[in-house]
Amino acid sequence: MKQLDWPDGARITLMALGVLAFCSPAFAERIENRVAEFSGIDKITGRTISFDAYIDETVQFGALQITPRVCYSSPETEEPKTDSFVEVDEITLDRKIQRIFTGWIFAESPGLNAIEHPVYDVWLTSCKQESDVPPPEIN
Repeated sequence: MKQLDWPDGARITLMALGVLAFCSPAFAERIENRVAEFSGIDKITGRTISFDAYIDETVQFGALQITPRVCYSSPETEEPKTDSFVEVDEITLDRKIQRIFTGWIFAESPGLNAIEHPVYDVWLTSCKQESDVPPPEIN
């Protein structure tokens, strides 16, 4: 068997990588949830409401239609991280539907990518597996 002769720098780098791989913390898989929980405020009336939306279900809040596509959370043993990819449409006064938001929103940072509208604000509060609201019927 032939032994390779490596420069000293390469040997140190490989050893460092091996130590890092061994000592790096293992990250648990993100939990994919069935339900996204939101809160919303109507800025005109001051009314705040919490509501659940199943993944790929469209829920109407005022003139907004909110559709979560995924909702992830971290296991209870890790630092809380909850995020959802959401599409939001607005029903305009002339009854047209206009996309006003597509992107990730984060429960731990509601000001980061929150859904802001002149009348309504909506933010993600949590992701969960079950809801008191019955799931939508599948045809």
